[in-house]
Amino acid sequence: MRAARRIRGLLRRGERGAGEAGPRYGRRARGGLFALALALTATGCVTVHGETALVPTATRGEAATALKRFRAAYNEAAGALDPAKDAAFLAGPFGAITQDTLRSRRAQDPGAGRRATPLEVSDVRYLIPRQRGWPRWFVADTDTNRDVDDDKARDTRWLFLFTRSGPEAGWRATYLAILAPARIPEFRTDGDGYVVPATPGALSRAYTRYLQDGEGERFAPGSHTTGWREQRAKNAERPGWTVQWADEPASTGTFRPYALRTADGGSLAFFASRHYERRTGAANVAVVPPPAAKPLLKGRVDRSYTLEYTSNETVKVPERGGPVVFLNRLQGLTGAEGS
Repeated sequence: MRAARRIRGLLRRGERGAGEAGPRYGRRARGGLFALALALTATGCVTVHGETALVPTATRGEAATALKRFRAAYNEAAGALDPAKDAAFLAGPFGAITQDTLRSRRAQDPGAGRRATPLEVSDVRYLIPRQRGWPRWFVADTDTNRDVDDDKARDTRWLFLFTRSGPEAGWRATYLAILAPARIPEFRTDGDGYVVPATPGALSRAYTRYLQDGEGERFAPGSHTTGWREQRAKNAERPGWTVQWADEPASTGTFRPYALRTADGGSLAFFASRHYERRTGAANVAVVPPPAAKPLLKGRVDRSYTLEYTSNETVKVPERGGPVVFLNRLQGLTGAEGS
């Protein structure tokens, strides 16, 4: 049982001590961990097929086609509640969240797809960097039909980060950020109008260590940092229940992070992480996973079950010093296991 073994291992490194302000799981973050303040240098990607030239990652036409194909598949999958219909157009954290959300919804409410409103995009701006080698990537900054009303103060823009793993591979939507227009920074561009990539650093590892032990003052206070730790502390002991958490970085393969340099010298960074929540009921408590978890459940539930979540984060990293600010975090249930 992969999830149960993983959370046991993470939790074994250090259970939450009595009297502490928040949950504690592992070793404390090293002081120099956040020498993370982006080494703002052009991305040096792994090179294959001898492709070492510094080139645009895509043409505007290729980027537009990638967005069009993704949107068509995404809408088809949402209407049918069938993750197979857009699996070829998704990857990374956004893909994991989207695919397992469809599986869960299909099991809970098979008719929900017929009520889904197709995603529409407009006013698209393509943020295309130059780089060497693979994987290649770009960001599509779009307006959508997902705003709840005509209140301009509540407008959002959806930033899709697309990746392509190699010359024979297709473009896949890998990250999504949903931001108010005012929170989208101005990006640095080169002399030909291409955006400039930045090195994102060990954001995933730093963030998960922060959630475990509270170290990492470079994360600004907010609902995804101090607020989340406070909420966990409150929920750790509920009548009849014990709740434990563990956090794990996700930064390899299609979960690798990306960043764009901003005009002020900092960067906008995209990264991912995984989070586990184990709920254990007392002997007199009925232990029943939430409805959304049942379609993803593996193993037999006895006295406890573990929920696995995937997070897709977008942050603003300053050029030097100062806190990393969360702009958006999308989280979805991507696994459940009984024990």
